Amino acid sequence: MSVDVIGNFLTIIRNGLMVSKPFIVAPYSKMKLEIARILKDEGFITNFSIEEHGPIKKSIKVVLKYVNGESVIHEIQRISTPGRRSYAGASGVKPVIGGLGMSILTTSSGLLSNMQAKARGVGGEVICTVW
Repeated sequence: MSVDVIGNFLTIIRNGLMVSKPFIVAPYSKMKLEIARILKDEGFITNFSIEEHGPIKKSIKVVLKYVNGESVIHEIQRISTPGRRSYAGASGVKPVIGGLGMSILTTSSGLLSNMQAKARGVGGEVICTVW
């Protein structure tokens, strides 16, 4: 039985938003760090940082973003799961909610948003959608 660490990270963010927490803390991985970087670049979160707990253990602190008491992230959903992978070609990357949201893809150029992937002309595995 495998553990979906990306799905767990998205669930931690979703749960933090449901109770209006100012920030969440999740275990560290490079993939989660890149997802947080994309969310910050696209304006869905305020900031993120790496916290070190001893010589080995690290975690990611994500500062959630709210406007007038309402979260900026309305929905964050896992698309490609360990049991069912979902891929999209360069021309097959669809806009989320008519362009209001975005999807995050893992490509040969690293993790990219759907707009960056379309601009570079690359496709890949659709990790999640955010709007």
